[in-house]
Amino acid sequence: MFRVSVHITPKEGILDPQGATVERSLPALGFRGVTSVRVGRFITLEVEGEEEGAVREEVESMCRQLLANPTIEDYSYDLEEVTPTVTGTEAGGDAE
Repeated sequence: MFRVSVHITPKEGILDPQGATVERSLPALGFRGVTSVRVGRFITLEVEGEEEGAVREEVESMCRQLLANPTIEDYSYDLEEVTPTVTGTEAGGDAE
């Protein structure tokens, strides 16, 4: 199983009104010297699979088809192999 962290941001040259608002607001709060603010999304997923290459292909497909709009957004992701967690009912415990 892999934990996937997906980072999605507007492509360079694409209007980012949220980023512009944050950039204009920071100096009013006393934060100086901040430029080029881009606001995006961060998505975490756990994906079943044993082969990293196959999981990467699946995540690429997810990003292109649903998670990001490749026309106006860039995305990147990190994979981390994890041990699946076992809940009490899966381990044979009583469910209440």
